[in-house]
Amino acid sequence: MKRALAVDDSATMRNLVKMALESVGFQVDTAENGQVALDLTRKNSYDLIITDINMPVMNGLEFLREFRAVNRTTPVLVLTTETETAKKEEAKRLGATGWIVKPFKPEDLVKVVKRVVR
Repeated sequence: MKRALAVDDSATMRNLVKMALESVGFQVDTAENGQVALDLTRKNSYDLIITDINMPVMNGLEFLREFRAVNRTTPVLVLTTETETAKKEEAKRLGATGWIVKPFKPEDLVKVVKRVVR
């Protein structure tokens, strides 16, 4: 079974991502900020990570920087309300695999996930 990590400070958004991924057979862990996510990645192996950018404690870009320092291969999708080009470019530079803008349709998220996770 594939394993994913959904990182967002919104419980509603975490649950929406979790339900979408579980519907296609993923086991999904969740984290409310980048620090909790980083701690989970030190204990578990993931086939996919989906992270928000704007979160307290550690934001998604900081998480991406720290995670990519030790893992260059796991796909990381950024799921955010941010549409700013500079943020997209920074996320790409830090190693983001893709970018999805909120709000999103669960079926669209699943399509992207199927493209990046083999």
